[in-house]
Amino acid sequence: MSDSGRDHTDEPYEPDEPDEPDEPKKQDGPNDPDEQDEQDEPDDHDRGHAQSARERLRTALRGARRTLARPAIDATVGERLTRLAADAGEVYDLGEPADMYGNGVVAELEGRVAELLGAEDAAFFPTGTMAQQVALRCWAGRTGNATVALHPLSHPERHERGAFPVVSGLRTVHPTSERRLPTAEEVRDLDEPFGALMLELPLRDAGFALPSWEELVEVVEAARERDAVVHFDGARLWECTTHFGRPLEEIAQLADSVYVSFYKSLGGLGGAALVGPGSFVAEARAWRHRYGGQVFQQFPTALSALLGLTRELPRLPSYVAHARVVADALRAGFVEAGVPWFQVHPEVPHTHQFQVWLPYDADVLTTAAAEQAEETGNALFRPWFAEGPPGLSVTEVTVAGPGLEWTAEDVRKGVRDFVRRL
Repeated sequence: MSDSGRDHTDEPYEPDEPDEPDEPKKQDGPNDPDEQDEQDEPDDHDRGHAQSARERLRTALRGARRTLARPAIDATVGERLTRLAADAGEVYDLGEPADMYGNGVVAELEGRVAELLGAEDAAFFPTGTMAQQVALRCWAGRTGNATVALHPLSHPERHERGAFPVVSGLRTVHPTSERRLPTAEEVRDLDEPFGALMLELPLRDAGFALPSWEELVEVVEAARERDAVVHFDGARLWECTTHFGRPLEEIAQLADSVYVSFYKSLGGLGGAALVGPGSFVAEARAWRHRYGGQVFQQFPTALSALLGLTRELPRLPSYVAHARVVADALRAGFVEAGVPWFQVHPEVPHTHQFQVWLPYDADVLTTAAAEQAEETGNALFRPWFAEGPPGLSVTEVTVAGPGLEWTAEDVRKGVRDFVRRL
């Protein structure tokens, strides 16, 4: 990264629920991704019915005996607090004073992240949305160009209510609309200048998709040929090492700045970190204060993040490997069950998360998932969402600690039982 203008047992500390996909929106333009035409709004009955199915499934998931992942969102407040209190002493001296405005355990966490990613410094943020607002704002000031090139399916475009232009005065352009990250050629051929290229690794809404290592290197080089800096939205960077065949430090060193999340894969209560050159992170801390991120005390979140780095991070490669077993078994199960069309995407998962598409109504699929969990105690799928062409629905599959218990035959049997409920 260059400073230029351009529990007491060995049980896994389960990852948190990935942010649920937003309801599908009709996008009117790059700066208004959350706007939806009035005629596209579901009526009150349809909306209530879908919500009822999802709530039923959420209740069933909490009581399920077996799942592929057991995210923290399924736990109660008391369970999370009890667990954190029991385990936090494993990663930090609880006799130390509580943090105040970023010192103590928060500073300890920042140092750990900087070391893991090979960066000069790291700043803790309460949210990833804030961290990336600040990062791209800082780079805009340094490059003199407030235009950010990014994918239209990236998190700021799809899930942040147009915050880049509204809050930070940034303008976005899209090198590609394909359901993958841009190629080097597309970055070189973008027909207007940009100050920063932002790459979401993996691109969650495209199926947690990653380029190859060689493609990633070429894209970064192409951005630098355009005198642009490179920022990684690395909310899920932790699980990319298997696909790239490179350690975290080497991946992060490709970029000028990187954001990472502590809850999406590590099971933290929340929080994020922004890493980069020392002077950049110092500036980011100033903007963090201006954005309202200078929080008085954050020790529960910081402690949970340290637990995630200690316990969950080393396990992620085993989750990625088993996700590939699960994906193959899902395909075999759908074939055995006679499903006329389905898609597991990517065919070979790039991380421990991937998409499954089926030609059924989302409410029907979610209800079937709830029934399966209630009646068998086995929860194979989480909520489904209507997306893409009419009649198609998608769900995200996450394979974490509990999923390692599922054999390929367990998955195929689960699929057959699920399909007979449709």
